[in-house]
Amino acid sequence: MQTHGIKFKDKFGYALGDMGGLLSFSLIAAFLNMFYTDVLGISAGAITVLMIVARVWDAVNDPIWGAFIDSRKPTKHGRFRPYILWASFPLAVGAFLMFFKIPGLSDNQYLIFAYITYIFYGMMYTGVNIPYGSLASVITDDEIERSSLSMWRSIGAGIGGLPAQILLPLVVYSTVVTADGSSAKVLDPTKLSIAVGCLAVLSIIIFLAHFKLTKERVLLPPTQKQSDFNVLQTIKVLIKNKPFLILCGVSMLLICFQMYTQTVYNYLFKNYFEKPGLYSIVTICTYLPMAMFLPIMGKLIKKYGKKEICAVGLGFAAAINVIMYLVGFTAAASNPYIFLGLVFLSGAGQTFLVLEVWALVMDVIDYQEFLSGRREEGTSYSFYSFARKLGQTIAGAGASAILGFIGYDGKLATQPPEVLTKLYDAATLVPAIILVIMFVLTAFCYKLSKKELEKLHNNIEIMRENKEKGI
Repeated sequence: MQTHGIKFKDKFGYALGDMGGLLSFSLIAAFLNMFYTDVLGISAGAITVLMIVARVWDAVNDPIWGAFIDSRKPTKHGRFRPYILWASFPLAVGAFLMFFKIPGLSDNQYLIFAYITYIFYGMMYTGVNIPYGSLASVITDDEIERSSLSMWRSIGAGIGGLPAQILLPLVVYSTVVTADGSSAKVLDPTKLSIAVGCLAVLSIIIFLAHFKLTKERVLLPPTQKQSDFNVLQTIKVLIKNKPFLILCGVSMLLICFQMYTQTVYNYLFKNYFEKPGLYSIVTICTYLPMAMFLPIMGKLIKKYGKKEICAVGLGFAAAINVIMYLVGFTAAASNPYIFLGLVFLSGAGQTFLVLEVWALVMDVIDYQEFLSGRREEGTSYSFYSFARKLGQTIAGAGASAILGFIGYDGKLATQPPEVLTKLYDAATLVPAIILVIMFVLTAFCYKLSKKELEKLHNNIEIMRENKEKGI
């Protein structure tokens, strides 16, 4: 079977997979924290505990699911595609329930319901995301085509996140009159539930199209037997895989940055700038640079390498976020359009990593094969996926903890001035610190440069040939 030479259909079909997942996943960053605090009345501290408990369970659930996939024989539809299709249906149900308010429950009952629905959704997202993340490495074995798939996945993710980040902020708020006679925008649970229900149905349709359009081309090496799979041995090799560990750290911080800013920016535009509708422009400012750089990404990768352009971009984004924080000490801090302009520049720096991170994942999985002599994408990606979920937890729990620390009260229609000042600081300083750490890890700790990747792929090719010859 041909292992490369993918067409537009393959790229579009692969992009649909992340588009379907992000339709619901992006809702967590954009609205879940606010839904818990402002609608269900759950305290910031209780939300933090919930996030931690869910990640403790993921530490068990994710590796089990990845190891299960690696231990199964491929079906007629492939090693990964059937699992994506199967899990997409309960994933849609879990997304709807996570944002549904049952009338008349007590505070404790709402908290219990939040535990059940959030953890169930997380399990179903694992069911989809681990096989989906592993899929790219079996669609093609060509490095440039894999970079293309990474970019298309990022496009799919960006489009999948648009409803939560652009459309819903315009429709899920209602205006209420406060006790002092003024008006304020509040999150409307009925409108939110209807919107999430529509997105859940749409996600199923998209996953069906993804299954139809994708094809697994790269088969397991004929010398590799599934009966020889040993998850403990795989984990031992993963611990020695330094590029894998560094990339897990960078990706954890990336998802932490994205979800933290999405969550806190939502509060910022609603309370600090008092323009919740402008929050939708944040996504445009973040992803517009992606569209601008897409036509030249392939040329930049060929000339400079993936690791190199990602490091430069992160350094630039970190500098912009430091400036964003310093603006808070000037009168310009009250101008939302200056803030949005800096968000655009920050997005331009992040674009390189956002577009290429999935290609980097395939590189470190190749390095895992070089160390172990086996293709075990499922287990490898399950640990990578867990690292990203840790970033999600740090963002969710951290955002809740910081909101509690600065004195934010979801039951108040307007926040005190001192809380608003601290809110701006929290929305700018924390992201700047995260980006600085990401830059250091990518530039100085991640060793799979353009030159090293060429050596790696040559060594893998020789290793595979020797195995087939019985050497």
